[in-house]
Amino acid sequence: MTYEEIFETAKSLFAKGDATGFDGDFAIQVNITGEGEGAFYIAYKNGTLDVAPYEYHDRDAILFATAENFLKIADGSLGAVAAFFSGKLKVEGSTDKALELERMITYMKKKAKAESKAESKPASPANKKGKKK
Repeated sequence: MTYEEIFETAKSLFAKGDATGFDGDFAIQVNITGEGEGAFYIAYKNGTLDVAPYEYHDRDAILFATAENFLKIADGSLGAVAAFFSGKLKVEGSTDKALELERMITYMKKKAKAESKAESKPASPANKKGKKK
């Protein structure tokens, strides 16, 4: 994958989610290593999520990972903590703020699952009129 493809994939993963109501505040720079090498940032400030293809100089932390591993973290199929302890993710700076990103990903997944479940739930039958007492 090229850097542009990696960034667009990451951005679309975050755009699909709804972070409304998430209680957090962070600015994380993601440094992709290996194929498609490059940097972008993910910031959640004052209830607004922003993903942009730039370095973030006032960041809380920098994450270092291959594109494959970061995209798995972003889609929720690989936990950031597991990735960190297995050496698939390196963190420079505030690990607490880096964990906020994982918390937000988990929050968005749970919210999407709950909304999907609510949408697929069949409507309850209307009360029948004229019931005998």
